[in-house]
Amino acid sequence: MERVDVAIVGGGPAGASAAHAAATDGADALVLEKGVPRADRDRLGPDSTDAAGILDYWVDIMDIHPDEFDDGVVQRELNRAEFRGPDESATLTTTGIDSSYDKFGYTFQRARFDDWLRDRAEDAGAEYRAGGSVRGVDTDPSVSPTSDDPRHTVELASGDAIGADFVVLADGPQRTVTNKVLDEYLPADAAASDRLASRTANHIAYQEYRRVPEDVYEAVNDALVFWWGVMPGETAYPWIFPNDDRVCRIGLTMPIGLDIDDFDRDAYALLDADDESIPQGGEYIRRLLEWQYGDEYDIEEDFPIVETAGKRDGTETYPISSTRPIDSPTEVGIAVVGGAMGTTSAFHEGGDHVAVRTGAIAGELAAAGDMAPYNRRWKETIGDEVVRNVTMADMVADYDPDDWNRIIGAADAMLAAETGGSLLSQPYRSGWESAKLLLGYKWNKRRVKKDYVGIDEDEYVY
Repeated sequence: MERVDVAIVGGGPAGASAAHAAATDGADALVLEKGVPRADRDRLGPDSTDAAGILDYWVDIMDIHPDEFDDGVVQRELNRAEFRGPDESATLTTTGIDSSYDKFGYTFQRARFDDWLRDRAEDAGAEYRAGGSVRGVDTDPSVSPTSDDPRHTVELASGDAIGADFVVLADGPQRTVTNKVLDEYLPADAAASDRLASRTANHIAYQEYRRVPEDVYEAVNDALVFWWGVMPGETAYPWIFPNDDRVCRIGLTMPIGLDIDDFDRDAYALLDADDESIPQGGEYIRRLLEWQYGDEYDIEEDFPIVETAGKRDGTETYPISSTRPIDSPTEVGIAVVGGAMGTTSAFHEGGDHVAVRTGAIAGELAAAGDMAPYNRRWKETIGDEVVRNVTMADMVADYDPDDWNRIIGAADAMLAAETGGSLLSQPYRSGWESAKLLLGYKWNKRRVKKDYVGIDEDEYVY
């Protein structure tokens, strides 16, 4: 049987970063990636999606500066984020968090980013094997990492097996392998396959690549634009992210399985009174564009889909984790990283920065021969970021369009009162609603910080 020090399931940002860190520190690291073809890459790679943007302080969390990337990875440099409600809007020009990166952020091409991470891992000495699926992981907890026998046997769909001292699970929010592995260490009535099932633990995201008119592109080519309170569902929102060559990624995220009868159709800008069900993603995008630009443009003619982009004819559909992050069963040398551990935020879809960092921590520890510090290390490194995201998602969970107008209006007043354009900073002179927003955020953040882990390490039974 083939033997490696660390086997990594999944070759996206988290998996490739784990491989890079492990190989850099001298471990024999193998990435196992199922692999899908893309027209914009010359080899198999992960099932990448391109609704990708990085804010300034995320550069430091990820610990990779964009100057290191190959040409074509970064698409646009950003100077702001626009938050638009049904009737109110606010523009954020700084995150208010210290950063070594001097722009507001950037958008990037995920397939090229993934391939750059793969090249970096291979240059460090890791092996990246695309084209085969992992069926499961068989672990003998009694075997120590210093034994001549492997503690883990990674079973491939081909029937082959690979022995490994450590396993890093980086198979993304679908958790195809992760849930089966974690079920081995959780009570039957608290199984990961139930608690982290895709339809209940994930949101669905959909986006289209459209080439937009020159003046529309000029207005958004250095911004991230989000609409809140215009479609129903917890942390459900559409967006526009700029790419190169007048192409924008126009998409949305929303919970799975919503019942339209639970919502007032007249309250939401992107619902019609005669809707019998929640609209499909493509219909939502058409309505968004008609609502914003239909008075001036013929949407289908002036905003054409770029069919050569994305995963399928200019469109992409993919899951986003909407759970709180989970600890890993480190006592048996297993770490769950990135989207598989639930670090992607349904509140703003940010996840690549924490995926890269958690993967790097896991790879470093695997190379050192001791995975035990992993749960502590990821909390020390990304805990504040996760708590911010969970706090905001909890606060807005039950917001309706009127709430979004009120909150975005308060945020706009706060920003107007601060010359730096930084949110949640001394808002009292901007009104009582702004003060309530800040106080509510601080109170909820203290509450969330005490309990933001979805599966605690104490729940695992070995």
